[in-house]
Amino acid sequence: MNVLKPHLQTTLSTLLASNTSHRQIERVTGIDRKTIRTYAKRIEERKEKSNSSGVATGTPDQIPPPRPPAAAKSTTSICEPHREFIEAQLRFKRNYTAIYQDLVDNHGFTGAYNSVKRFCGGLCKHEPEQFDRLEFAPGEEAQVDYGEGALTRVPGSERFRKPRLFVMTLRYSRRSFRRVVWKSSQETWARLHEEAWRYFGGACRYVVLDNLKEGVIKPDLYEPKLNAVYGATLKHYGVVGDPARVRDPNRKGTVEHAIGHTQDTALKGRRFETIEAQNQHLEHWETKWAAQRIHGSERRQVEAMFQEEKPHLLPLPLLGMQYFTEAQYTVNDDSCVRVDHSSYAARPAAIGSRVLVRLFARRLEIRELKTQALLRTHDRAERPGTVVLPMEERVFNPSRETQRILSQAKAIGAATHKLCETLFEREGRVGQRKMWGIVGLVRRYPRRLIEAACERAMQEGVFSYGHVKTLTERLMEDALILLDAPNPSEVSLTQSHALIRAGDDYANLFTLGAQQSATLASTQAPHRAQNQVGASQ
Repeated sequence: MNVLKPHLQTTLSTLLASNTSHRQIERVTGIDRKTIRTYAKRIEERKEKSNSSGVATGTPDQIPPPRPPAAAKSTTSICEPHREFIEAQLRFKRNYTAIYQDLVDNHGFTGAYNSVKRFCGGLCKHEPEQFDRLEFAPGEEAQVDYGEGALTRVPGSERFRKPRLFVMTLRYSRRSFRRVVWKSSQETWARLHEEAWRYFGGACRYVVLDNLKEGVIKPDLYEPKLNAVYGATLKHYGVVGDPARVRDPNRKGTVEHAIGHTQDTALKGRRFETIEAQNQHLEHWETKWAAQRIHGSERRQVEAMFQEEKPHLLPLPLLGMQYFTEAQYTVNDDSCVRVDHSSYAARPAAIGSRVLVRLFARRLEIRELKTQALLRTHDRAERPGTVVLPMEERVFNPSRETQRILSQAKAIGAATHKLCETLFEREGRVGQRKMWGIVGLVRRYPRRLIEAACERAMQEGVFSYGHVKTLTERLMEDALILLDAPNPSEVSLTQSHALIRAGDDYANLFTLGAQQSATLASTQAPHRAQNQVGASQ
């Protein structure tokens, strides 16, 4: 009978005595019917037992009264006289052992360490951490962060992996944008922001983000340094970036909760064949379920609050963000920077200085390295080797590099030296790259071939490194052909062939011929004598 509390036992006994059904008792008291059935059975057993012993059963079974509350402890801790000292030490965050040792050494404490431990534990009551609830105006703030998406098949394999889940949540309405991507980068992070603002139909005044490398290069409470692509994207849309403090996730608790809600409700236990399928599922879930929910603290529908917030969002620019990559370059001797095998004018940047180059799809910008002030803008060259430098900006006075190239050309030959001088006179220091190419041919070809090629190029009036290189290669091929041609003085006779007979065959042939000649001579001798006699007569 001790399975229920005393007041529930009294209520249950009264209801059973009034012949109330077990189902009705369950609805009234919330007690399970199995417990009610067991309790009723025990009451019946007690009634039968009391009947058999001759005790009257006119009243229901008496239930013993509940135990009286325990009396409050009236003992006083031995540490009570030292309360002020102990409280002061606890404010200094000293541990219990140090406090006990000081009590023994300095205050004549005679109690045990456990007494100090219990007394200090009673004083150190940890109050729950409190947070200020922040309220924001419509369109004022958005929060962004990364999480993990659901398992998705890696393209071209049978392996599943979790992509990165990007979430942007509007702080006023709690409306969210969700996308999963395989890899993140500075440009991917910025593009996801742009997609989110296009999805919402406008941008917020400022965005709160974590100190991840895609967005923040150097965390700082007062002057955080954003990466160039992300900073330019925020500036393009008129948004201010507000990185949260390091290890302070409560500053962006709205998006943290949104990520957890997405993982636990929309994605948990799911697998997707493609990342596109997961994004479609997230968009459907956001529209049908997440946006239609009643927010717990606001007690209002998220979609209805978003419709109130949407007119307050910043209007979007007509053109999207033009993304770029950055790199540092040195201004060469010809006052140009060399980018993708093409030269671009860098003035007013000084020769030898470092500049920052931003590469866009169709153009590039040359900026000062420290202040990032814009110096020059050029259209990107379509063909490698192009020189984008006006004639009035070209430098024609020879430098030490020019003298070094000319001295190497003079060592090759007079024609090479003359060709390099002509190139410098025609193009200035920009032509030094061609001059370096011509004198560099000596590493692969003989000097006399380079000299002959330069002489021929001068005759044809074509002042180009490519032309000199082609002529040198052609002369090299001709020289190799001459080396491979056979020398008549070094021709060797063939000693064996299918058409050549053996030496014995020729010996027998010569012997047979000699014998026939001797026989023929012996038969013709008398006739010759008669002819000679007749002739004399």
